[in-house]
Amino acid sequence: MKKNMISVIILALLVVNIAMTAIMMFTVIPANRKSIALVDQVASAIKLDTAGVTPEGSGNSRGVSLADTATATIEDQQTFQLKKGEDGDDHYVVCTVAILMDTTNEDYETYGTDILATKQSVILNALSETIGQYTYEDVQALGQSGLQDVCLERLQELFGSTFIYQVAFSGYIVQ
Repeated sequence: MKKNMISVIILALLVVNIAMTAIMMFTVIPANRKSIALVDQVASAIKLDTAGVTPEGSGNSRGVSLADTATATIEDQQTFQLKKGEDGDDHYVVCTVAILMDTTNEDYETYGTDILATKQSVILNALSETIGQYTYEDVQALGQSGLQDVCLERLQELFGSTFIYQVAFSGYIVQ
């Protein structure tokens, strides 16, 4: 009789354990995702790379000095529409775009000297297409630096050159 009673108690504890585990899964995991998203937002605000490594050739990892850098800033604040996500709402990235170029690169003479005067609409179109491929959730996961790297790759592909070595966003807002 005692062995059956112990088996019933063990079975009851097992059922309670499964129920508590299910409750924890549905309450802790969404809160954890929100915490991770918050950490990513804070890290992008202070420009930390949460992945720990920067991709080769992105940002200022090429070692271009400020003396060899030309900056082209699109003066007006730009609004880029994001692809609709799971929530079905419209989301946007609002920022001012600056393009940093290596003046020692041979392609700088071809494209860079008057890039905004002749290619601004092409650049904005490429950035709009690139950013528009991502949903709000994707942009949150990438962060500002990740989105800048993606835009940099697209511009380097567009011009067929690496004379553009960084894309910078200021006043970066995702809404």
